[in-house]
Amino acid sequence: MTVNHGGDIYSREIEYDFSANINPLGMPESVKSALINGIEKFERYPDINCTELKNAVAVHENISPEKIVFGNGAADLIDRIVQFLKPRKALITAPTFSEYERALTSVGCEVEYFYTDEKNDFEITDSILDSIYGKDIIFICNPNNPTGNLIDNNVFQKIKDISRKKKIHLVIDECFMDFVDKSCLYRSKARDKNIIILKAFTKIYAMAGLRLGYMLCGDEMIVRGVENTGQCWSVSVPAQLAGAAALKESGYIEKTLQIIKTEREYLTAELKKFGFKVYPSEANFILFKTDIQLDKMLLKKKTAIRNCENYVNLESGYFRTAVRNHDENTLLISEIQEVMKNG
Repeated sequence: MTVNHGGDIYSREIEYDFSANINPLGMPESVKSALINGIEKFERYPDINCTELKNAVAVHENISPEKIVFGNGAADLIDRIVQFLKPRKALITAPTFSEYERALTSVGCEVEYFYTDEKNDFEITDSILDSIYGKDIIFICNPNNPTGNLIDNNVFQKIKDISRKKKIHLVIDECFMDFVDKSCLYRSKARDKNIIILKAFTKIYAMAGLRLGYMLCGDEMIVRGVENTGQCWSVSVPAQLAGAAALKESGYIEKTLQIIKTEREYLTAELKKFGFKVYPSEANFILFKTDIQLDKMLLKKKTAIRNCENYVNLESGYFRTAVRNHDENTLLISEIQEVMKNG
């Protein structure tokens, strides 16, 4: 597979990056202070068990520390889950995060897609249920990347019920859930042994460069297995310090939710004014469609959005933009106005 992701500011000259879905508030000051004050600890090996961080997350998630595994971002954990379970047949939706397929094919797993319908705004419907049978593992991104939509809770319950009865592993990627002001059926829960929940500090705390994610699972065998798969020191000292500091933040998430909701509504309305097809989102990014090569036009102004044509079940003309702060969002709209006027 040729894998492309947002956030590529290294091969291009970029001043404004709307291609990566990072919290517009930026890294909390308390996290920066923890990193600066803890710099002398960087010369040590990391705690393999992430003891302090694990205890903090256990309180945050109201879950036993024994049900938590940390990794070098959620993508690292996706790899390790697949490497440990070694599934033979998998089901993933399309479009969705490409790392699921990449990890699955690396172990020779046969991947089947459930193609969501553009006419239904790419939502997962009951029609997915027949596709579940005969699979070893299912990946569901909720809210989904790049569409930003949440799976209907009734559909989710049916998927969960079939997965439990048929002993199918159900991996729920909730890395963008902290940007959502709606509750999810399985948010922060790991009661069923076949359910694995993925979470990350990467997006919500603007720590993409530090790489820190974790999984929750009620099956001790899976927890131990994933822990023992991959390298021992997958979570660095600075990542552990940053994670522990981030969880002590007060009001940061609430302020983030307020900004994202307000600015998502603003961007959605403005993008529609251009005649773009804009898809409803509950996350900190928006998927839209236009016939013009908008990404290439914006690159001339050193601004990046995500071209989504490499997603399975999407095609040329689909783009994703992150929801940033108001000044950045108004700048993006102004630049789109300008490139559309001048060509």
